[in-house]
Amino acid sequence: MSKPSLSLLRSLWSTRFLKFGIVGSSGIFVNFAVLYLCQEFLFRALEPRDARLSLSLGAAIFVATINNFTWNRLWTWADRKGRVRKHILIQLGQYFVACWLSIVLQFVFTEILAHYLHYLVANLFAIGIAALVNYFANDAWTFAVKGHGKNDPPGSNKDRR
Repeated sequence: MSKPSLSLLRSLWSTRFLKFGIVGSSGIFVNFAVLYLCQEFLFRALEPRDARLSLSLGAAIFVATINNFTWNRLWTWADRKGRVRKHILIQLGQYFVACWLSIVLQFVFTEILAHYLHYLVANLFAIGIAALVNYFANDAWTFAVKGHGKNDPPGSNKDRR
């Protein structure tokens, strides 16, 4: 295997990625709860059905993203908190920008798959695809430490807390 491939695999097996997965799992529950409540109650009377699903998905993704940012900042990347010198609003903005691609991927894949599967099942598959994009984007940008590659190489003990 090439060196970049090994580094990628090490990153996926790190404690940080496990924490990210746990936070993401909590986000799935938040996402599903908000999606269900919006779809079945809040926007129930809205027609056409596609508009109802779009609004429900938007609300579910927004609330789950706030949940995930909070827990990722407090737990997943907690060891970098003192070394990442950004105001929380800047970091939140970066988190949203970094998540934008994964949010779009989740939205598009859910919309497509919902034509073939129940909307909750479609959403679960879409979340899995988006999660990988989300992890690497946020690790490299939102929670990155300036000069990270020089003093703390990926896979170091500081990176695995």
